[in-house]
Amino acid sequence: MKIIGCDFHPSCQQIAMVDTETGEVTERRLSHADGEAKRFYESLTGPVLVGVESSGNMRWFQRLLARLGHELRIGDATAIRASNPRKQKTDKRDAQHILQLLLEKRFPSIWIPSMGELDLRQLLKHRHTLVQMRTRVKNQLQHIAMNEGFQKKRKLWTKEGMEFLQSLNLDVWTKRRRDDLLKILEEFNGHIQQLSQAAEQEAEKWPLVRLLMTHPGVGPILALATVLTLGDIQRFERGKKVASYVGLIPSEDSSGTRRRMGAISKQGNSFMRFLLVQAGMAAARKDAELGRFYKRLAHKKHHGVAKVAVARKLLVRLYWMLRTNMPYPEVVVRMRGSSSHPVAQKAKAEPLSGHPASRNQK
Repeated sequence: MKIIGCDFHPSCQQIAMVDTETGEVTERRLSHADGEAKRFYESLTGPVLVGVESSGNMRWFQRLLARLGHELRIGDATAIRASNPRKQKTDKRDAQHILQLLLEKRFPSIWIPSMGELDLRQLLKHRHTLVQMRTRVKNQLQHIAMNEGFQKKRKLWTKEGMEFLQSLNLDVWTKRRRDDLLKILEEFNGHIQQLSQAAEQEAEKWPLVRLLMTHPGVGPILALATVLTLGDIQRFERGKKVASYVGLIPSEDSSGTRRRMGAISKQGNSFMRFLLVQAGMAAARKDAELGRFYKRLAHKKHHGVAKVAVARKLLVRLYWMLRTNMPYPEVVVRMRGSSSHPVAQKAKAEPLSGHPASRNQK
């Protein structure tokens, strides 16, 4: 068997390989652009295990090893670095260290989605990017209207608002800017609609996604993103682990008798956090328990803190829906006891009357 420690870079990679049968050790620097790395891995025979730190821009490398039948393990970069306290850091040392962790069976492997799941994530990310770009275009159009003395806010995007915006008597270059932005906005709307329809079609193919969509405020985008991000739900022992994975637990700097809690860690998928906050407010308007929770917390703290807290509670609900395979409103909403001996309680959801209160509302 050949075991390879790989220090991966976008343009090249440094490897340290050992053949467990012969004991031969090989160290090489492989270039990507001229196909040297591809030819090297294609030349390997027998079982091959490759370990690499988690990094971006390596999708082609994953596809290559999967096609050749080589086993790939992606490790937690932070844990790998923490296990090597040496001050000297070079590509050769990093490759040798990864190889050593593989040989000693201490390599901190992380969960890897399938290639199909990775490609499906691109659908959601691409749609999200276009939505952000559309928001910037809308903000510019709002400024054009306000500079003319009109503040219509959301009404600007209605049919009457768009007709009003087109009828404004503007100077030459302001008019050019408005016309170009309107064309760009129309194009974005068309692309986003197509991607939204594609996401809805994909969501119907996943039973777990349809299960999550039974919860009020959870649409195909969030449901699909949750399933693709969490993967095998058995990886998480409890809801707190899921919240930590997404970055919705508070940061902490405690020592001795002093305990200091800060803002959320944000050590996780920022896209998931954004979707959860957005869906959390929609769920709070439709679910009585979440609505009361938001009102109570918004009255005591900033409404932004309340929104994040609702997002975490919604994430834990979705986790237990996947864990127990229960649809809403039979979702397990709270846990008591230990993680090894949980006592689950079911709560029947009731519709919430009115909108969640903001901080300034009494």
